Amino acid sequence: MAQPLMPHATASWMVDNTSLSFEQIAEFCGLHILEIQAIADDTAATKLTGRDPVRAHELTQDEIDKGQADPSHVLQMLKGPEQVRRTKGPRYTPVSKRQDKPDGISWIIRNHPEITDGQISLLIGTTRTTIAAIRDRSHWNIANITPKDPVTLGLTTQRELDAAVAKAAKAAGLEAPVDTRLEGDREALIEQLRAERLQAARDAELAAAGAGEGPAPEHTAETLFKH
Repeated sequence: MAQPLMPHATASWMVDNTSLSFEQIAEFCGLHILEIQAIADDTAATKLTGRDPVRAHELTQDEIDKGQADPSHVLQMLKGPEQVRRTKGPRYTPVSKRQDKPDGISWIIRNHPEITDGQISLLIGTTRTTIAAIRDRSHWNIANITPKDPVTLGLTTQRELDAAVAKAAKAAGLEAPVDTRLEGDREALIEQLRAERLQAARDAELAAAGAGEGPAPEHTAETLFKH
């Protein structure tokens, strides 16, 4: 499925400007639901500037309306101008994140030694010389390099990392590792959000009653989570 040109910025806009569910936004943007939660809670590494997918001709307002009315609706992306796709060579990384590259490289080397330098170069957008220097600890700043998940740093996506791990494992004749760290997190996150929105609705009802505005409409966990 096609994805927005700037998935994190698009997700930020959708969180702020629509009542789409986190699952719908994650599916449309090709991100993990926990990444959407981080954006919603402003716990991402940097505050993202939202990118309107309607103005970018990647999504119609009618499609957004359908998604808001039906949480099970899968948003369909418009076929816009052909996006520039990376084929060979390293990916472009914003200047603000380039200082994080050594940490991301170190994390991959430590946790996934089966991934080749060529794959790391494509994932992180760096040179094989830099990777080799970090691998043999001859890098000029090795004392200050701390292994950090490149997905968390925003240097690559979880899907790309998982694909690289699976490809490397297959080439090495190994069984691709299964990451079970997030098992159960999705349901727990949904339940937490429902509880928070129920509490917010109760607080609003109490505030309205105190202001003499009359009783607020009754809500359930299901109707609240749709908004």
